[in-house]
Amino acid sequence: MVVTKDEYEKCHSTHPIFFSNNGVTVFTLDLPGLFYFISGVSGHCERGQKMIIKVLEPASPPQYADQNEQKNDDAIAMAAINSATLMSCIMSFVVVLFF
Repeated sequence: MVVTKDEYEKCHSTHPIFFSNNGVTVFTLDLPGLFYFISGVSGHCERGQKMIIKVLEPASPPQYADQNEQKNDDAIAMAAINSATLMSCIMSFVVVLFF
């Protein structure tokens, strides 16, 4: 379940922001900020099955003085995209396991 900070701290929510129990859940982290997740199964949250995800603001693209700097930064950006894709897969796996 996606819950408020207060509900996260209490490990209890009667009106979660988002709830799913079908085993194939997708939740889009489309805004910057903190997202609070807890398991809705009794006792799971109290045993640590909860998490906070912080979504950062997108970075502004840098201004380049020459093409070599741009090529280096492009390679770094590709690595970041691959890392983000990997993290998305990991989070999907974690959410399926715990929610």
